[in-house]
Amino acid sequence: MTGAGFASGRTVGLDKAMNQTTAIRVSAMMGLLAVALGAFGAHGLEKVLQQNNRVDTWETAVFYHFIHAVMLYLLAASPSFRRGAWWGFLIGILIFSGTLYALCLTNIRWLGAITPIGGISLMAGWILLVIKPPSGGASA
Repeated sequence: MTGAGFASGRTVGLDKAMNQTTAIRVSAMMGLLAVALGAFGAHGLEKVLQQNNRVDTWETAVFYHFIHAVMLYLLAASPSFRRGAWWGFLIGILIFSGTLYALCLTNIRWLGAITPIGGISLMAGWILLVIKPPSGGASA
């Protein structure tokens, strides 16, 4: 994937395998994963998160994961599927929330240095929606 392709809302190579139905399924799986990780953190990982003093960090990871999973689904289900924003959100979830999840479980602090890359990807998704919002939505 090239930077120009991402910035223009087009992805190189990945779009060939990503049709709208697949994007909806991936989006739904990301939502399922957000709920599962939220529940697992609250119940199954409670002692590890408390031991590593990372309960709040886990909650932040789940919060951003879940919000952007909903956005993934909304974008994928839109009649004017905005692939660039969708990819920005997906990559952002994987890097932003993913590094926070790993940090919480391992307490390897340098993972926190990677997290902002995911945040930039999430912001890029939002910027792409500012530049070119999906059409066919609510009318004024």
